[in-house]
Amino acid sequence: MRIGYARVSTNDQDTQLQLDALNAVGCERIYQEKQSGAKQDRLELQQCLKSLRAGDSLIVWKLDRLGRSLQHLIEVIADLENREIGFQSLTENIDTTSPTGKLIFHIFGSLAEFERGLIRERVKAGLAAAKNKGTKFGRPKAFNELNKDMALAMFNGGATKIAIARHFNVTRQTIYTLLKAYDS
Repeated sequence: MRIGYARVSTNDQDTQLQLDALNAVGCERIYQEKQSGAKQDRLELQQCLKSLRAGDSLIVWKLDRLGRSLQHLIEVIADLENREIGFQSLTENIDTTSPTGKLIFHIFGSLAEFERGLIRERVKAGLAAAKNKGTKFGRPKAFNELNKDMALAMFNGGATKIAIARHFNVTRQTIYTLLKAYDS
């Protein structure tokens, strides 16, 4: 079964051009919606993807109608491929039911993976540079040594754990942990 999906971003836009193209290639059912492609939780798209069965083909007028990010497109197409469902984009002339179409989409996937690797390397390099400059990572300590001694003195002076926690603006658990460390 050939199932189409048409999408426009705003209510001011019209899906008629997409519907005409999808009907021309013989789509038996067409899901359409008016919602931004940046949103991945599009109701009609979810229903469309759920309705597809092995041997079916999902057809879109243009790749950007299915999703805005390459990562999302690759995830959707990989899911379709795993479920033995074909994919066709009319404007880009991509058809994953043919060997050439599969090759093109795998090239897209490789490029996306390469891009993710580059981003990962840049993040690691940025973290290393920040660390070399003395930037501290992680959550700051709730207490310095002076505050620890003050909290212990307050407790020994009769203050409750809750009062100490409020004084230092920390949780009671932080005070329990601190006092337990001093008991050891």
